[in-house]
Order: sequence, then structure tokens, then C-alpha cells
Amino acid sequence: MIRRIRDTSSEAGVKIQSTFTGLAAYSMNLLTHPDPGMRADALDWYGRAIEVTSLMNVDVTGGHIAAQSYNDFRNSERRRFMEAILIDSVKYLASYAKSMGLKMLLWEPMPLKREPPATIEDAKRLLRMVNSEDGVPVRLTIDLGHQCTVGVSGKDADPYSWLKELGAMSPVVHIQQTDGKADRHWPFTSEYNRVGIIKPDKVIDALEESGASEVYLMLEYIPPFEEDDDRVLKNLKESVRYLREFI
Repeated sequence: MIRRIRDTSSEAGVKIQSTFTGLAAYSMNLLTHPDPGMRADALDWYGRAIEVTSLMNVDVTGGHIAAQSYNDFRNSERRRFMEAILIDSVKYLASYAKSMGLKMLLWEPMPLKREPPATIEDAKRLLRMVNSEDGVPVRLTIDLGHQCTVGVSGKDADPYSWLKELGAMSPVVHIQQTDGKADRHWPFTSEYNRVGIIKPDKVIDALEESGASEVYLMLEYIPPFEEDDDRVLKNLKESVRYLREFI
């Protein structure tokens, strides 16, 4: 399958910018699982993702990488311990990615405090800690629907502030329509644009203010599993037509 994807995309002239973890990974603790065996399994899993990405001749991989358990996050000593493990794990993966010929790793901030980073300053701090000359650059994948974290306010709850301050460190941005109250993953249709807070022109302006030179905007429309197929396709087509007006 890896060879088929690589060869077919090459024949069709399609550039795969990056690979990314799928939906299942978002339900797991991964690199900060409380059980060391499960953490080791997650580290191996991400290593295989790097290998697959390299075999596909793709330069970048990333995704959701860690969620602390409820008990660990509420114990300050365990929380610091798990963060230290996470930092070491990401640095190892960046080094391994470099040895496999990749150019970058992506880390997606999530809308939950125990799935860091959930604030702008925390994102800056963690990036400083994981980046070194031994590995490929570690950057962010900002999702415009993730600024709804409970207990977070001000600029940390504003998607445009994230883009202005961190857009230059986020070469990929997940773009979804949302009302800012939850991680909605709505399409950019007239129905949802009336209630949504994501305005493509403001997204572009914020990225330009950040000093970013190149950013891939990835439409991340996630319909309910039971949604009608034809409606999903209709929403996708309308979203793409709408977004093309601004790009």
C-alpha cells in the first residue's frame, strides 16, 4: 500500500505535503500513558509512522502525540515527571526522523490542558525544550477549533491570537468552522458560516502578521459518523468553493 500511494501520487503529479495520525490516536494517552509499556508501544508506533512517511517520499509527519491521565495531571510531581518523559520522547523522534531523511515533525495543540500545549506560552515553552540540532525541527499544527479549552481565556481562547503569535511556527493549520464553544469541525457552508467565528480573510491576515512564509491550510471537516454520504460530499464541495474565494 505504501508503494501504491507513493507511485500513484507521483504519476498523478500530486504532492503529499505531510502524513498525520488518524482519528483513533486522539483517543489514546500515547507518549504520556501512565503505563511505561504503553508509552514504549506509542514510541515504537510513532517510529513506524516516521518510517512509513520516509518510504512514501514525504518530508513531514506529526499529529496528536500525548495525553496525560486524569490522575497524573492532578498530581504535580507526576505531571512534571510525565512532561519530562514527553520531552525526551519527542527529541528522540525528531532525531530518528532526521536519520530517516524527514525534514520536520508536527505537534498538534489540543483543546484540553492535559493534552499539551493548551496555551500560547506553553506552546512556545515546549517548542524551546524539544528543538535541538540533533533532530529535525519540531513545529506546530494549529487547529482553529481547539481554542475552547476549559479554564483558558483571553488570547489563549482566540484562534487569531494563536495564528498571530505562532503562525510562523505552524507550517500546517487545520481549518474548520466552529463557534468557539467546542471543537466543532463544521464545514464552511452558508448554514455554518452564519454562526461560525472563523473568517478566512482574518485567518490570512493573522498569518501574514505572524511573519509566516508558507502555511498549508488543511480543511478538517469531520461529519458525524451517521451523516448521509451525499450531504458530506455537498458540504465538502461548498466548503472548497467558499475557501477558494480567499486563497
